[in-house]
Amino acid sequence: MSAAPQSTASGAPSPPDAPSRASERPVATAAGAPRAVWAALAALYVLLFPYHPGLRSPNELCRLWQTRALVEYGTLDINGALRDYGYVGDLSVKDGKYYPSKAPLLSFAAVPLYATLRAVGGGHRHAVPEVPLVFFSRLFLTVLPTLFLLWLVRRYLRAHLEAPVADALTVTYGLGSLAFSYSLLFMSHQTTAVLLFAGFYALWRCARGDWRERGYVLAGACAGATVAAEYTGALGVLGLVLYAVLTVLFQPLPARERLRRLGRAAGLATLGALPFVVALALYHQATFGHPLTTGYKYLNDAAYQPWHLGGFLGIRTPDPRAFALSFFSPLRGLFTLSPFLLLAPPGLILMLRRRGLTAEARAVGWMGVALLAGYTYFTSSFSYDSWGWTTGPRHLTGLVPFLLLPAGLWLERLRASGRTWAPGAAAMLCAASVLTTGVATFVNYIPDDVSNAVGGLALPLLGAGFFPPGVVSFLGLPQPLAGALPGALLLALAAWVYREVARAPGRRWPSAGAVGAGLATLALLATFHALTTEHDDADRNAVRFLQSVWLTPPGREVPFWPRPGA
Repeated sequence: MSAAPQSTASGAPSPPDAPSRASERPVATAAGAPRAVWAALAALYVLLFPYHPGLRSPNELCRLWQTRALVEYGTLDINGALRDYGYVGDLSVKDGKYYPSKAPLLSFAAVPLYATLRAVGGGHRHAVPEVPLVFFSRLFLTVLPTLFLLWLVRRYLRAHLEAPVADALTVTYGLGSLAFSYSLLFMSHQTTAVLLFAGFYALWRCARGDWRERGYVLAGACAGATVAAEYTGALGVLGLVLYAVLTVLFQPLPARERLRRLGRAAGLATLGALPFVVALALYHQATFGHPLTTGYKYLNDAAYQPWHLGGFLGIRTPDPRAFALSFFSPLRGLFTLSPFLLLAPPGLILMLRRRGLTAEARAVGWMGVALLAGYTYFTSSFSYDSWGWTTGPRHLTGLVPFLLLPAGLWLERLRASGRTWAPGAAAMLCAASVLTTGVATFVNYIPDDVSNAVGGLALPLLGAGFFPPGVVSFLGLPQPLAGALPGALLLALAAWVYREVARAPGRRWPSAGAVGAGLATLALLATFHALTTEHDDADRNAVRFLQSVWLTPPGREVPFWPRPGA
């Protein structure tokens, strides 16, 4: 990883590429989106709680059962938690002891929170009911970190893009991508995205000369924590390493000086990563008998074992079916749920073809290409059938924030092209992403045999009055009235994103050509969803099943924290 630029006589760091940095803007807080936009976005994150105890969400509960075990029994195994709180899935078993099959960071991170809730609830073993445990674990460990990530994303994008485009893309990422879906689940996918982008942000500030060398310690800590949160996060860490190395190799400096900077940065980053790497190795040794052995070697469910055997952690040679379904499936394709990401590939090409770029800008372009290629290989080589009841291709969550700048650069090119229809169509891709992913996230547990996540599941549920649970419903407002607020906020923010991107600079509203192109794009997307929704027995059965386990069905109040014995 690259070292910080040398200081001038005054002590201020001097950026190595100052003469060619015209394409970058200062990291500033220029006027942009109204505060009401950010308030509405934050409200959707905080108020929504798509959770249904009847599903026994294995990816979430196996982590929280280990949290319970650490506090209640002082053990890494969850045998006692399974006995006292009920069975959950996604487990590994070795020598008769059960553990989560997942990387352990979130389980340990929830320990202080659980201990606090336990004290508030009375201090006994059953003091914390399941619903508040899941709610507060999500709020403090996945929701609030994602809101912090959105702040970082906005600052980064505003250093490269016009304020309207940067703000609209930040909102689109926050509500129209996997970030929204997996911040509202106690899973590690969005945690990985937060840690990866935070590590990248630290590297970027060091490469610009904004931060001193100790920023590499933070970048290393984020990289180590990424792997401790999700094993496949190592793929994103490799992308960060590539970026950091290229920011040095592309500099017009003597080879010895470049090697010196790389060495110092690598040492500092290693220092930051070391505590997490050592802790993870010790955890593996204590649970599975070897520092490099993960729980996937000892999966309790024999049906899942073939998905993780062969290759590296189940990653083999690419499968065209897995590739096509991961990106274009009407059920959970990345571009189906977030069509605005279609702007990223041409944006990456644009980044690499620009002349006069700084070393940092060239490095970020090649990092984007490497991450897109790496994650594409991963999702094409891993068993598509192992994704489970998920919203979108969940293991691509860490990739998405690194596609925002390329998408934004292409958006700016369309806005400057003089063709009014182009930004209108692109703006609708952003707005449609907010609506499509937002509505799917209202459900957030998508059975894998449904034809279309929106038309086959989410819309029938919403039409029957099954809106997502949340703070408003826990306060006593019955469904579907409680669900009207998040629905209205989602629609309003989608409309704001469309207007902000489609209008020409200096104009308040989009032109007639932009509106026409936007409507045509919306019609095409709606037609695709309509044609791929089968309304067959699988769709109807999925709707009926989710209605049977819905936490807050229409006309029924559910207490957030039931009284003991209730």
